[in-house]
Amino acid sequence: MILIVDDKRENIFALKSVLELHNFKVDTALSGEEALKKVLKTTYALIILDVQMPVMDGFEVAETILGYKKAQSTSIIFLSAVSTHKKFITKGYISGAIDYITKPVDPDILILKVKTFYRLYEQTNDLKEAKLALQKEVEVRKETEMALSKTAKELHSILESIPQIAFTAKTDGEIEYVNEHWFAYATNKNEFPATHNNNISLSAKWLETVESGREIEMEVQIKKLNTEEYRYHLLRAIPVITDNKIVKWVGTFTDINHQKMINDILEKKVDERTRELQDTNKELEISNHDLQQFASVASHDLKEPLRKIQIYSNIIKEKKVLDDNNLNYLEKVIISSARMSRLINDLLDYSRLSQVHFFESCDLNAILKEILFDLELSIAEKKAVIHMQELPVIEAIPGLVRQLFQNLLSNALKFSRENVPPVITITSEITTNEETSSNDFNTFCTIRISDNGIGFDEQYTNKIFTIFQRLNSREKFDGTGIGLAIAKKIMDKHNGSITATSKENEGSTFIITLPLHQLKVSE
Repeated sequence: MILIVDDKRENIFALKSVLELHNFKVDTALSGEEALKKVLKTTYALIILDVQMPVMDGFEVAETILGYKKAQSTSIIFLSAVSTHKKFITKGYISGAIDYITKPVDPDILILKVKTFYRLYEQTNDLKEAKLALQKEVEVRKETEMALSKTAKELHSILESIPQIAFTAKTDGEIEYVNEHWFAYATNKNEFPATHNNNISLSAKWLETVESGREIEMEVQIKKLNTEEYRYHLLRAIPVITDNKIVKWVGTFTDINHQKMINDILEKKVDERTRELQDTNKELEISNHDLQQFASVASHDLKEPLRKIQIYSNIIKEKKVLDDNNLNYLEKVIISSARMSRLINDLLDYSRLSQVHFFESCDLNAILKEILFDLELSIAEKKAVIHMQELPVIEAIPGLVRQLFQNLLSNALKFSRENVPPVITITSEITTNEETSSNDFNTFCTIRISDNGIGFDEQYTNKIFTIFQRLNSREKFDGTGIGLAIAKKIMDKHNGSITATSKENEGSTFIITLPLHQLKVSE
C-alpha cells in the first residue's frame, strides 16, 4: 500500500487517481501528525511526502518515520513545487528519502518511479523473509545436529556397555564406530574379524548386505586374537530407516559358542537316543510278534483240552448216569469250561489288536446289517426293537469295526431289564474338529448307540473300558469283562474315542467318534 501525505486535498486527489489507475492501493493523510499515526498502525511500501506542510514539514516527518523500526525499509519520495532549490533536495536525501521530485510532475515518470520503488520494497521483503527462513533452517539444522550428536553419544555409550561386539556404519557400509569388544577380534575398525578357514569373507558379505538394504542374521566362526581360538558368533545387522531411507546400520556379534557346543552335544545325544529307541522298537516288534504267536499257540493248546472237557461232560450229562447232586456239579463244570473258552477267545482277540492292520473304505450300514443278522435269534428271543439311522462310509479296518459293533449290540441285548423288551437306537452325525479334541483330522462321524437296559452309575464310566472290569455279577450276567476293553482299543486303533452316559435302570448311551478319513502315512 502507498501513503500520500499532503495538506492540500486537490493534490492528494490527483495523485491518488493516477496511482489507482495503475492498480495501486492508496492511503492518504492531510498532515504529518496523521501520517505518523498511520505509519505506527500500518506498514506501507512507499510514502509520497509533500515538503511544505504546517506544524511538521516533510523533512521532520521523514526523519521521524525512519526512526520507527517497522518503517525503516519503507521508501520515501519527496514531492514539492516550492522547495526546488538544491539545498532542499539535498536536505530531502539527508532526511532519508530515496527520491526528490519537483513539480510539475510527469505522471508517466512518476508511475515508473513508483513501480520501481514498489518492486524494490517487495524484493527487500522477500529477501528478509528468505533470510528469516534461512536463519530458522540453520537453527533447525543446528538443533538436529545437536540431537543427532547426543543420540550418537547415547548409542555409543549403550554399545560400549553391552557384552556383544557392536558396530555402526554409514549408509554406504563404511564402519564409523566400533566398541571395545571389537578389538579382541580385529586389529582396526576397518577390518572385519577373520573367519574359520576363511570359509566366508565377512567384508564381501557385508557389501552384499548393504547393497540389498536388508538386515542380515547368520552364524560365523571368528578368531579371537589373543588365543587364536575360533568362536561361534551370531552376526546380526539391521538398517536404521528414517523417512523411508536408510540413514545408518547397527550391527552386533553375539558370542554363542557355549550354546553351540551344548547344542552339538544334545544333537549327538538325541541321535544316540534315537538309534537306541529304534533298536528298542525293533526288539519290541520282535517280542510282540513272538507274544502273538505264543498267544495263538497257547489259546489253541488251552482250547483243545477245554473242548474235550465240554464234550465228555455233555456225553456224561446226556447218559444221565449220575444222581442230581453230581449232575449239578457236572453242569457247573460245563458252564465254567464254556466261560473259560470264551475268555481265551476274548484274550486272543485283544492280543490280535496289536497287529498291523490296513484301513479301507467301509460301509457301516452293511456291517451293522450283518451283525443284526447274526444276532437275529437273540433279538427275537428278547423281543428287541432296533431303530437305525443311515450311517456314513468311512475309512476303517472292517474286521475291527465289526467286532466293535458286535460287542456293543450284544451288551445292549444282554444287559436288558427283566420283562422289558430292549429298545436299541443307533444314530449318527458328522462333526468337525472344533467339536473334538483332535487337530489332526478334519471331519468325524459321531455314532450313538442307546438302549433302555439296566444302565450303570456314571462314576464308573472310565472303569468299564478297563480289561477284566465288571459292574455286575457273573451269576446274573455272563461275560468275561474284556468286551469294552476291546472296544476301547479298537477306537484307539482308529484314532477315535468312545465314552458312555448312563442312568441306573434307565439305559445307557455309548458315544463313538471316528474320523471319516484316516491320515496317510508317508513311507
